[in-house]
Amino acid sequence: EMHVGKNMLNYDSLLTLTHFKGHTMGGFGGSNKNIGIGCADGRIGKKEIHSTPGQPNMWDIAEEELMERISESTKATIDFFKDHVSFINVMRNMSVSCDCEGTAAEPVVTPDVGILASYDILAVDNACVDLLYNLPDGGGKAMIERIETRHGLRQLSYMKEIGMGNDRYVLIDIDNGDREITAKEAVKDIAPEWTPDRFNVFYGRNKIK
Repeated sequence: EMHVGKNMLNYDSLLTLTHFKGHTMGGFGGSNKNIGIGCADGRIGKKEIHSTPGQPNMWDIAEEELMERISESTKATIDFFKDHVSFINVMRNMSVSCDCEGTAAEPVVTPDVGILASYDILAVDNACVDLLYNLPDGGGKAMIERIETRHGLRQLSYMKEIGMGNDRYVLIDIDNGDREITAKEAVKDIAPEWTPDRFNVFYGRNKIK
């Protein structure tokens, strides 16, 4: 049970478009964070996620407990929509901090990877993290450090524990005849350094079945 924005109840389906990136508190922001925080009611729901009952400081919650609260909030939302929900994660211009902070982001040092889509929220977020870990020449170092120092992988393990999806998936390369590929194959040709012209040179697309 979770307090959500009241108008969400007026809809019978949900398409989640997420800019995948780092996050100061959650380690990374994928579909799970996008829904868990984004669909929570602004007055009550977000407070339920970030705070510990009886404590005066709204931001005192432990890191791993925060990952669990975010996931529980997401589960409440996607359970409401049942099979009428899908997820798209865009791995482009990935700063280590979230767009929601309202401040200038740190310089992007993680190369663009592409777009992933799935009907399974755990699969799509897990695949994005796997791609970061498989980037050649340390290309994912900044994002990985942010994820690990914030215990962000707890998002994935807890999502699995509470039955939000499957962490086993198949990557399908839709630019190459729907060929099945591994995470390592998907990123093997990606340059380790981000440069401005990469916005126009590389914009790969992958989906998950």
